[in-house]
Amino acid sequence: MTALFALATSLLWGLADFGGGLLTRRTPALTVVVVSQSIAVVVLGAVVVATGGWREAGPQLWFAVAAGLVGPVAMLAFYKALALGPMGVVSPLGSIGVAVPVGVGLVLGERPGLLQLVGILVAVAGVCLAGGPQFRGAPVQRQAIALTLLAAFGFGAVMALIAEASTTLTGLFLALFVQRVTNVTAGGLALLVSVRRGSPALPADGFPWRSLPALAFVGLADVAANGTYSIAAQHGPVTVAAVLASLYPVVTAVAARGLLRERLRAVQAAGAGLALVGTVLLASG
Repeated sequence: MTALFALATSLLWGLADFGGGLLTRRTPALTVVVVSQSIAVVVLGAVVVATGGWREAGPQLWFAVAAGLVGPVAMLAFYKALALGPMGVVSPLGSIGVAVPVGVGLVLGERPGLLQLVGILVAVAGVCLAGGPQFRGAPVQRQAIALTLLAAFGFGAVMALIAEASTTLTGLFLALFVQRVTNVTAGGLALLVSVRRGSPALPADGFPWRSLPALAFVGLADVAANGTYSIAAQHGPVTVAAVLASLYPVVTAVAARGLLRERLRAVQAAGAGLALVGTVLLASG
């Protein structure tokens, strides 16, 4: 069951990242986050009411609130990085965030094994190489790498927090609902501030109604991925769940290669691959 739900997580996150990256090339990233998560709030609210999930309210929901505050920052940074591209580099680097749940384990008394130490070195090498020849001379490329690493830390924090927010299925629905309400509140405030500073909230041609199904998919796929990961982590070893869930960049990279025909420099592909290998080693140790 752990493997099944963790692999479902990687598929859902990978597709959500691909869709979000495409949407932010035409619509401001904050708008994508707020609209997609608002749709998720409506759906989750209906699920909570239907299942009686509100009865599971308790102090553990503060973990969901914390995840909801971190999530928009991570998603915004990641979507902006994906818009700068290429997806085949950005997405694998984002998987380094799995180091956060591993770090939580270290704080609780676990000690890194040999594989984890090797994984750290490999992942750092991957980060350095993924910038490729453009890393020194192109500010956009440096910005994409920095945003991706910020997003990676945020995603890892969300993984650790949401796993602590519930112990039952109905409680998970409530935790995800609270997380998404917090997401929308924080993201909406950030969008308001951005608009007041002069940044547009919508594309030049107005609200992207044609993109509404894609926005709904991104929001629902992301929240579903959080749910399947939580289930995977509760029904088996967290390391196994983290390793399999962290394979989501493969889905994004394959989608980008197949649909966008992205081509990477050899050194960038090598760096992205090293980052992904380092992530797997880090979580496997």
